[in-house]
Amino acid sequence: MNNLVVLAFSGGLDTSFCVPYLMNEKGLEVHTVIVNTGGFSDEEAKQIEARALQLGAKSHTCIDATEDYYNRGIKYLISGNILKNDTYPLSVSSERFFQALKIVEHVKKIGAGAVAHGSTGAGNDQVRFDLVFEVLAPEVKIIAPIRELQLSRQQEIDYLTKHGFNFSWEKSKYSINQGLWGTSVGGVETLKSSGILPEEAYPSQVSDHNVERVNIGFEKGEPVSLNGEKMNPINVIRTLNNIASKFGIGRDVHVGDTIIGTKGRVAFEAAAPLIIVKAHHLLEKHVLTKQQQYWKKQLADWYGQLMHEAQYLEPVMRNIETFLDDTQKFVSGEVEVELRPYHFSVLACSAPYDLMNSKFGEYGETNKSFSGDDVVGFTKVTANPLKIYYSVHEND
Repeated sequence: MNNLVVLAFSGGLDTSFCVPYLMNEKGLEVHTVIVNTGGFSDEEAKQIEARALQLGAKSHTCIDATEDYYNRGIKYLISGNILKNDTYPLSVSSERFFQALKIVEHVKKIGAGAVAHGSTGAGNDQVRFDLVFEVLAPEVKIIAPIRELQLSRQQEIDYLTKHGFNFSWEKSKYSINQGLWGTSVGGVETLKSSGILPEEAYPSQVSDHNVERVNIGFEKGEPVSLNGEKMNPINVIRTLNNIASKFGIGRDVHVGDTIIGTKGRVAFEAAAPLIIVKAHHLLEKHVLTKQQQYWKKQLADWYGQLMHEAQYLEPVMRNIETFLDDTQKFVSGEVEVELRPYHFSVLACSAPYDLMNSKFGEYGETNKSFSGDDVVGFTKVTANPLKIYYSVHEND
């Protein structure tokens, strides 16, 4: 192991502590890197870089992985209509793999002998980072100072102050993690089952109390237009989120099992992800067959579970992605959505490959491909196994 270490850096207290600690206590040359998956503005990225260099980092690199994150992750969360436990669009948990993948690339680029992160020993992110590093860079030492030292927040602040870094470390009442596919919100209320987050905990406050309708255009399962204006999927997500978040749409609380076996509870705000997933799902109901929809749900739920539990590198994920891609060939059209304060409704859609086609009849009215007599015979055949069963068990 050489003395170069790449530190996954966010600018918060934990990763800020890591810079002087790795330098002074481990004798390492620290190279910080931040991977932006849609959660940082250019100004925020500049502030984070300034802090890293002030703390003593030899170099700081900002990698924009937003497009990669969409193409290799979000795209499949949409095509799979993936909501963990029918609630959570995997907003933050899906980001970590793509951040870790870019960090590994940077480690190899500069030839570092170690990689470090600021995760604690209590959550999922430590596993997500460690697993990617372990598989793709097994020769590189993993260092997680916060997990290893088990320091309190005050101990970290005292260490930084001792080394001349008197930054303001006032702890925000709520922990906010923002990305392209949604924002997680944690606070004292989410630590217990009965806690309810107040309005002010959410990053977007309700400023629109009217009713608004939007049209989302899809091509082969991907969102490609909003209200008739063509744009790339990333801009559809951002623009729709700006519109819908003003209504307080997309808020919920996810309760689930962590990778390490404990129960976890986190609030989130994901206006665009929830609307896009539900709109896409409606379009699929019109375009895909019953069997396609059934098997898609089984595989997509599995895909979401594996992604949540740090298994993005498992080869079966690529197999499922191939299946999902194939199902999206005809998932094109427009979906109309109504926005109201704290609520949205997916209203209707139009699609060139709509299987609800009047060529064969109209639901509840007429059917042009068979007669009433055909239905009588069909029903008799369908009923036959049940008639046999109940005739055998009529005295039971």
